[in-house]
Amino acid sequence: MYTLILATRNPGKLTELKAILADAELAHDLVGADAYPDIPDVKETGVTFTENALLKAHALARATGLPAVADDSGLCVDVLGGSPGILSARWAGRHGQDLANMELLLAQLSDIAAPHRGARYFCAAALALPDGTERVTHGELAGVLRTAPAGTGGFGYDPIFQPDGESRTFAQIPDGIKNSLSHRGKAFRSLLPVIRELVK
Repeated sequence: MYTLILATRNPGKLTELKAILADAELAHDLVGADAYPDIPDVKETGVTFTENALLKAHALARATGLPAVADDSGLCVDVLGGSPGILSARWAGRHGQDLANMELLLAQLSDIAAPHRGARYFCAAALALPDGTERVTHGELAGVLRTAPAGTGGFGYDPIFQPDGESRTFAQIPDGIKNSLSHRGKAFRSLLPVIRELVK
C-alpha cells in the first residue's frame, strides 16, 4: 500500500476527494494534510488555479517525502469577469468563511437578471512527487447562480450553484451524483491514470 497525501485540511473537500479517489480503487492509503499538523499551511500566492495547486502539492511532497495531490478550485462568474475565481474561498475577506462569501456574492448579483447569472466551477488538480515531478489536470462545470441558497449538502457556493441540466443546486444533489458531475471529480478522474503511472 502506497501513501498519497491529499493537500487539504478542509473536511468537506477531504471527504469529497477521498470518495472520488476511492471509487477508482487505487492501491494507495489516502491521508489528509491534517495528519501532519506541524507542516504550515501553504499561502496561495499564485495568480492561477494551476499555480496554487502546484504550490500546495510541491510543498507537501517536500515536507513529507511522499507524493502529494492538491487542487485549487473556485467559482467563476460571467458578469464579474471570472471572479471570485482564485479568491473564491476568501471573497469576503477571510479564508474559509463560506456563508459570508456566499452572502457577499449574492449581494453583488442582486440586480442581475436570471439570463445573465451564468457561472462555472473550475478545478486544477496537481500531483507532485518528492523529486519535483509534477502533473496537472483540469475540470469545469457550467451552471447558473440562484438568487437564494437551497440545500444543506456540499460547501462553499454549492447552495446557490445550479449545474446546467439540473433543477437542483449542488447542495441538494446527493454526493455520489455530485462527484460524477463536479469540476473536482472531472479533474481528479483525469489525474488518476497519472497517479497509477507515477506513484509506485
